[in-house]
Amino acid sequence: MFIDLNIAILILAAGESKRMGTPKQLLKWNNTTLLGHTIQTSEELNLKTFVVLGANFETIKASFRHHDIQIIKNKNWKNGLGSSIAFGAKHIINFEPDIDALLIMLADQPLISSEYLSSMISEFKKGKNKIAASSYKDGKKGVPALFDKIYFKELTQVSNDKGAKLLIEKNIKNVVLLNAESVVSDIDTLEDYQQLYMNNH
Repeated sequence: MFIDLNIAILILAAGESKRMGTPKQLLKWNNTTLLGHTIQTSEELNLKTFVVLGANFETIKASFRHHDIQIIKNKNWKNGLGSSIAFGAKHIINFEPDIDALLIMLADQPLISSEYLSSMISEFKKGKNKIAASSYKDGKKGVPALFDKIYFKELTQVSNDKGAKLLIEKNIKNVVLLNAESVVSDIDTLEDYQQLYMNNH
């Protein structure tokens, strides 16, 4: 799929889940976990997948040894989501020079489907839009988001949790947006997770 454009997926899963009190990545979802489900979704696209881990590295890594993914360790995970984006982008630039575009996902958006991601890739490939991003309620924009290679260097300079959003806003004239209101929700607390799980099982 999408063989004429070398797209890689970068799943951000390095956080500590402080408010959750337990590694969010390993919370149950369907027959796997939140992170496992995200990996399965990416695998449906047959694209090279990188997973950025940080907190609880060994525990989480051990859960995914059977998947065909490349796990990379962000030692600076305490610096937030932005540091994982920058870390992942640096890895791509340094070790994967043939990659043309990077699709950034979070480990805690289980309603995002491979169909949604395929639509994003299709819109991205239509032409001049060098970023495809998700729009949420209240006009917010963010990930999943797909960035052309011309933005990789800027991605390596992202330093805070709003980094990707700021990059999207800065280049809004080059952005195509997909409506993700129904598939994106924050899972920051156990209550958030339980509510989302009950509503979708």
